[in-house]
Amino acid sequence: MESNNNSNVTFDYDYSDETYPSFAEPYFMYVMTWVIISIGLPLTLVAIYSLYSQVQNNNVAPIYIINLFISDIIQFCCMIVLVAKPDGKIYEIFFYINFFGVVASVGFMVCIALERYLVIAWPLWYRFRRTIKISLVVCVVVWILPLVYVLPVYFWVRFEISETIFAVFLLVPFPLLIFFLGGTLKSLFAAISVPSDEKRRIVGILVLVLLIYTLLFLPNIIWSLVEEARYNHTFSGLTFILLRFSPLADLILYVFMRKGAIDKLLASLCCCRMDSDDNSRSSV
Repeated sequence: MESNNNSNVTFDYDYSDETYPSFAEPYFMYVMTWVIISIGLPLTLVAIYSLYSQVQNNNVAPIYIINLFISDIIQFCCMIVLVAKPDGKIYEIFFYINFFGVVASVGFMVCIALERYLVIAWPLWYRFRRTIKISLVVCVVVWILPLVYVLPVYFWVRFEISETIFAVFLLVPFPLLIFFLGGTLKSLFAAISVPSDEKRRIVGILVLVLLIYTLLFLPNIIWSLVEEARYNHTFSGLTFILLRFSPLADLILYVFMRKGAIDKLLASLCCCRMDSDDNSRSSV
């Protein structure tokens, strides 16, 4: 256990030696982290450049995913510093910056799901209300919210309590993502102004966001809330590995948001009924 003399934060991890965290296999964690950085960092930079050109054409849709990728860049940079094992104070700072990026990425995942829901459930309202200015204001709010968690935890709150607060921050979006997916499916066939391929893509995005959230973030919520889970070394190591995979999973989300071959996959898997429904509606 290591304490920070300048704050009340108390760490349950051994940041010295070769372990992060102390229950994780150091070599495996080290190798997997560098693999994630080597693959994810350059691809994320390329994706941001590609999406930025779309925003310049007054297309507001990529704004949230661009900010999602920026939060991923923050996590990648923190991973680089953390695996370098700097001294305790620097490690502590980047440890919390990494959690700032994680919470921000969850917020932008919710924004992406909300936007896709509005396209289907409220298409006219969304078409006339969506502007770059409104999207930027939402992004600023999402960037500020993680500070509500990080700053008190860094300066005042004990680390044990911060785990519970972190779990609450991650748990709140879960029912929202379920609601957006359910509301989209409910309104799907009534949205006659949305093309069938766009419907498939929207459903695929919402399902993927919920799947990423469930697989990568829900184990961390369980680890933070259930004390017994923290003493299970296998589950603890798996939890931190999954959390570091989240920036790579966001790249898969980017693929689903692009038109192309993914439409054929979605059409063949689960959405053939939409085409038949559209054909019957047009014949009527």
